[in-house]
Amino acid sequence: MRIVFDENVPWPLRKFFPDHDVTSVQREGFGGMENGELLGHLDGGFDLCILCDKNLRYQQNLSGWVIAIIELPTNRWPVLMNLQVEIVRAVASSLPGSYLTVEEPIKGEQAVEPNT
Repeated sequence: MRIVFDENVPWPLRKFFPDHDVTSVQREGFGGMENGELLGHLDGGFDLCILCDKNLRYQQNLSGWVIAIIELPTNRWPVLMNLQVEIVRAVASSLPGSYLTVEEPIKGEQAVEPNT
């Protein structure tokens, strides 16, 4: 799977995905682009985009996109380290065009919530 991290996703997160091809928006030369333009460049070239932007799904019409998107609850590395299982699970369950959110779990609840 080809995974691309948005600008504010911590680079050490790539270690969660040793069997995937992981890069970043900056490494691909797309740093500083607005979300709509960025998604246009990523869609079709990548299978999945991981981001921390909680507003993307409200600001962009995501219907028709092929790229899957996973929204993380924060870009703070210590929090994300504790969510490794949930993040890896979200990546494994992502489908083309899907939008999943990973939340900090409330005791007894699942951390991955599909958004339709």
